[in-house]
Parts: sequence; C-alpha cells; structure tokens
Amino acid sequence: MSQSDPRYTIKGASEAQQQAVDLLASQFLLTDERLGSITKEFRRRMEEGLASDGRVLKMIPSYITQRPTGTEMGSFIAVDLGGTNLRVLRVTLDGSGGVSTDPQRFVLTEDAKSRSLFDFMAQCVETFLDDRNIRPTGLQPPIHMGLTFSYPVQQTSLNSGTLVQWTKGLNVPGCVGRDVVRLLQDALLRLGLRVKVAALVNDTVGTLLSAAYSDPTAQMGVILGTGTNAAYYEDEANVAKWKGEGGEIVLNMEWGAFDSDDFSVLPFTQHDIKLDRKSINPRKQAYEKMISGMYLGEIARNVMLWLADQRLLLDGRSSEVLNAMWSIDTAYLSAATVDDSPDLEEIQQIIEKTLNVPQSTLVDRQIFKIISILVGERSARLSAVGIVATLTKRPELLNKPINVGIDGSMYEHYPEFERIMAETVSHFIPPEQFKNVKFSLAKDGSGVGAAIAAMLATKEL
Repeated sequence: MSQSDPRYTIKGASEAQQQAVDLLASQFLLTDERLGSITKEFRRRMEEGLASDGRVLKMIPSYITQRPTGTEMGSFIAVDLGGTNLRVLRVTLDGSGGVSTDPQRFVLTEDAKSRSLFDFMAQCVETFLDDRNIRPTGLQPPIHMGLTFSYPVQQTSLNSGTLVQWTKGLNVPGCVGRDVVRLLQDALLRLGLRVKVAALVNDTVGTLLSAAYSDPTAQMGVILGTGTNAAYYEDEANVAKWKGEGGEIVLNMEWGAFDSDDFSVLPFTQHDIKLDRKSINPRKQAYEKMISGMYLGEIARNVMLWLADQRLLLDGRSSEVLNAMWSIDTAYLSAATVDDSPDLEEIQQIIEKTLNVPQSTLVDRQIFKIISILVGERSARLSAVGIVATLTKRPELLNKPINVGIDGSMYEHYPEFERIMAETVSHFIPPEQFKNVKFSLAKDGSGVGAAIAAMLATKEL
C-alpha cells in the first residue's frame, strides 16, 4: 500500500509509524485477484460438503423443502437463541407477506451459559406465556413452537438435531452429541408446559424463511452479526448426500468454518493467529473470526498492542482494560470509523475513558481510526466471497430477480459495510445479472423464520 492513499496517510506521524500503518494496510486490504482465488476455493469446499458429511463446510440439510408462499396466516411462538440473548416471540402472519411480532428479550445468565441453558430457556417461555395469559390449560391443544438455534447442529428431522459443537462463547457441558429439541422439550415438560417444539432451524435458515415469506424471490439468508453463516435453496439433485425427491432444499452452510482445517486460503495476519490461539475454539470458525462482530474488536486490540509494544502507539503505554482480552467492543470500531471531528474526540473518549489509557495524541487517534477502517473493510470484502460463491452456484437463478436476506449488526450498523460488500459482489457477477440481485435487511429474521418453520411443519401434519 503506498503512502499516497489519503485514507492511510497520518498527519504528524513518524516515518516508523507510517511504515507500520502501510504494512497493516497491505495485510488487511485485499485485491480482487486475492478475493477471486479465495472464492474459487470456497466453491470447491461447498462441493465437498454437498457430496459427503464431515467436511469443513458442513452444508447441512435443514429438512425444509418448501418455500413459504406469503399467503399463510396465523400466530406462532418462536424461541431464538443467539450469542448473548434469548428471545421469545409471538409471530403473526397476515396472509399477504406481512409479519407482526410481539417479542420479549432475556439476557443469558452466566449459569445458563455454562450449566442450566435449557431449563433457563423453558423458564423464559413460561414467563412469556404467563405475562400474556396465553399458557394452554389441560383442555387446550399444545402450542406449536419453532426453535432457532444458532449453533452447529446435525439436523436429523425438521424437529430434531444433534449439537455438533458450541461456538460464540457458549460452553454448556453434556450437550454436544445430544438432540437439542429433546433437551428443550424435556425442560418444558419439567415445568408442565403444553408446548411442542415443532421445528428446529438455524438462525440463517430462519433469516431465509423470513425473507422468503415477504419476498418469494429470496434465495439466500445471511447472518452478519455476532457470528456469521448463510443458508440457501439448493436443487436437491445437486446434493449427493441427500436423497431428495427432485425439488429444492434449504441448506445450512455453516460457512463460518471455512478454511479452519488448514488455514491455507484466508488472509491470516499475526493478529488473527493470536486471536485464534487464545479463543475458546482454536482452529475452528476461521472465516467467522475475520468477519463477525464478536471478533473484530479483539483483532483491533491485538493490532494496537503490537504497535504499542514497538512504541508506535500511545507512547508504548497500555492499561489493565486494554490488556484484557475482548475489552474492545466492535461498536467502538464503528464509532471510530465515522469520527470526523477535528480532534477525533469520540476516539479520544474511547481510548482515554473506556480503555483507560491516560492520554492519547492526535496521531494515536488517527491510527485507531485507520485500524477500525481496515478491520471493517476486510470483513465486508470477505463476506462478499461467500455470497458470490453461493449465488453463482445456481447461475440460472441470476437471470431473474433474486433477493438475499441479511440480518445482523455488522450489516445493519457497521459504517460502509453494506456498500463495500455489495460493491465487491458486483466485481464478480456480470452486470446484467448483478442488476437482478437485491440485498435486503431481514431484521430479526431468525426468530420470525422459526415461527414460519413451525407453520410449515403444521401444514405438513
């Protein structure tokens, strides 16, 4: 990266500081050529996962083989377990592609994260039903509920699936290898609740179903938030490991795991390697760790400490807060990216108040802003890789309107993320096809999608 790029030229920086920033830019800014070769490998890994189980991209059949029409009606309950929160919601489908939701959010307790997760979930469902006075009595039929479970599950039917591993900071013992629907159903029974878990969906499958209810051209659901993943409609004939009937099936790609087996394709820097080594799941979720909101702050923190250790940032100073893993929230990077004040006051607040480093110079703040831009831009450009590989998997669909439903804080809130991602996708799809592609925010899609899956399950009964 040359110093001529004004975004990465720092007023008042020493030569050593500018050289370090130029090095970072050369590591984090990826050429289209580099992205093209990553996309090619991504596609190869997709094909492997379609052919057999146990591959790095799991390509898990969801057992959902229909598309919602948008005309279905009714109210359904859903439970959506994400990275840090649990949501219970009542979803009402209006029959013309419209959805209304009545959600209640619960923060996962430390005990739930490490021990009592399924009992905690059942208690939240009980609270939700009792607060609204809709708990079924002995004479009423049980409520059908959809469960969005945002962790790798080997689905065995529409309402059963075995937990493959925990990700995103959850680690409840005794659950891996067991059916998560059974675990929740048993916890509901312990509370005497007449609630049947009718459908299990991954959050990305939920996002796709939610987008498809409001727009039948939806082909892909993507999560770009705390974690990242995608699901899409595949022709059953292309899924060698699935004995379908010739229609379509939604596949949960589990794409966060891309390149986790050999670390050979993604643009790893020493800062990524350090993050991976110290994470609770080393050598797993390599793609997710470069893209998702949970990790970007930690990558930035590693970069800051690397610079500080060379006395190129904060005059070599740190703080107890800055020395602690995960102390930089990705929201701080978002704020830094758009701080255009003359003295970069927002960034000064972050460094001196939030991170508790006694003082910072304007050069320090400029460097923090550049780190934030680089980490965010790499995330957006790498996100495009998976989208391009998936959309071009069924190129015939690109000749007519096609919707990609996306949910998650990175896509919705990180400055310039959506623009950079879409622009990058446009470099790899011919213009006459790219004009058919629409990216839309499928907000809270994961929970709504679980309710739609419960609706599809009851339609099949």
